[in-house]
Amino acid sequence: MKDMQTHLEKLRVEAEECELISKLATNEAKKELFAKLAAHHRRLADEVERTMKEAR
Repeated sequence: MKDMQTHLEKLRVEAEECELISKLATNEAKKELFAKLAAHHRRLADEVERTMKEAR
């Protein structure tokens, strides 16, 4: 379970970093790409969190 918690935290940090890059990007394609990556990382984190709750 500790591995899952570590992975969850990593996904949340990566989502935040992608969101920041998206906001700072001047190129529209990069802005969209990093926004999609942020959303993807959030979905993965939500799935990990849901799995952890179900495993309890």
